[in-house]
Amino acid sequence: MEEPSAEIRQDSEKEDDRRDFGALTSPEEAVRGDRTRDDFFDAVLGLDEPATASEVAELAGRGVDAAREYLEWFERLGIVTQVTETPATYRRNQEYLNWRRVQHLQKEYSPDELVTFLKTETEREEIYSERFDAESPDAVSITATASATGQSVQDVWEDVSAWKTTRRRITLLERALTTGRGDAANERTAV
Repeated sequence: MEEPSAEIRQDSEKEDDRRDFGALTSPEEAVRGDRTRDDFFDAVLGLDEPATASEVAELAGRGVDAAREYLEWFERLGIVTQVTETPATYRRNQEYLNWRRVQHLQKEYSPDELVTFLKTETEREEIYSERFDAESPDAVSITATASATGQSVQDVWEDVSAWKTTRRRITLLERALTTGRGDAANERTAV
């Protein structure tokens, strides 16, 4: 095989000098990537109130047309529900997400493990109830408790939020234990 001419080799060397290899995607980024679906999924999981396709697109850092397509698909899957038509707004379907969590708990843990988790969370819930002298976290006045105990509002708010999380865990664990694993009424299809 013949060597390329000197002129071709010179042009190739000049081209190599002009390449900006720093502008190339790093191998870690190329492998990990930012998948569009995941970006939109993360965006809708963060919704606390109904949002338009353009608001979801902004949260996901993607285009509005792609947001519309994913929102329609997520609605068919049950991940979001459409709230209004003009403009179309969507909200996260918390019931679907709870169902998914219950399915995950049932798949990953034995009934005995779930009972142990439930016992731990129930004990934690009783501690919060005694600590705040209240039946539920919604009955706690954060500012009044902070003032009465000398704690910061931030600390009391964090504790009340942790109590709410504990109650959500109890609900999910109870559902995982009481919902039959093969119960057709609780099975969901993707479409």
